[in-house]
Amino acid sequence: MMRFNSLSIWLTVWGLLALPGMSSAEELPIPIKALEARGVTIVGQFAAPGGLKGYAARYNGQGMALYLTEDGQHVLVGTLFDARGEDLTRAPMDKLVYEPMAKEMWARMEKSTWISDGRDDAPRVVYLFDDPNCPYCNLFWQQARPWVDSGKVQLRHIMVGMLSADSAGKAAALLIAHQPEAALHKHEVAGKASTLKPLPEIPADIQEQLDANLALMGELGTAATPAIFYRDGEGHLKMQQGLPPPEGLGDIFGRR
Repeated sequence: MMRFNSLSIWLTVWGLLALPGMSSAEELPIPIKALEARGVTIVGQFAAPGGLKGYAARYNGQGMALYLTEDGQHVLVGTLFDARGEDLTRAPMDKLVYEPMAKEMWARMEKSTWISDGRDDAPRVVYLFDDPNCPYCNLFWQQARPWVDSGKVQLRHIMVGMLSADSAGKAAALLIAHQPEAALHKHEVAGKASTLKPLPEIPADIQEQLDANLALMGELGTAATPAIFYRDGEGHLKMQQGLPPPEGLGDIFGRR
């Protein structure tokens, strides 16, 4: 039986919250402690065959499965397969690491500062980290029109200012507008011809919101716009970095 292979990861994750599955008072085996000393965070334990003990962990912002050998002296890192070639690691890692982190990630985006585009009762929500000077963000906005206009999708633009010297000023101008949704719509409709003027001085509270959005963007594992986050048909959180190809729009917005 093949014991391990490279770890299969379906979502970038980060070390922001403690997860259930391990008692803080539980004494860890010495090899597991040795990995903790190297920066690995143990978040849960799960059953494994062949005398192994499974541990779900995080390291450098990613999930990691650890398997303690029966003698308690050695640790295997990676994916465990059975004799049929079935992955025995993904289900416990999904439960202990990826699903809780995905929920936390979605909740943090909900609490961030964003401008809505579309109906509040739309059955699907898509988050977009958006710089006002990003041409690909504008192209994505155009791609979304059939779904947004039909009421099926609400885009939530998490505004950041990172691409140009006046990006933050423009993002701030949208956020303080009397009707931010209308101001954003006007800006996106105009595209390259937009007359949106940056604020010459950004209020402290708005700057804090932009800084928090930019920090969140980095914590979610992306450094460029558009960064698009959505839930697939099974509720799993997905990320699209950059402008999606036309054939990928159905995955993001749902089928028309």
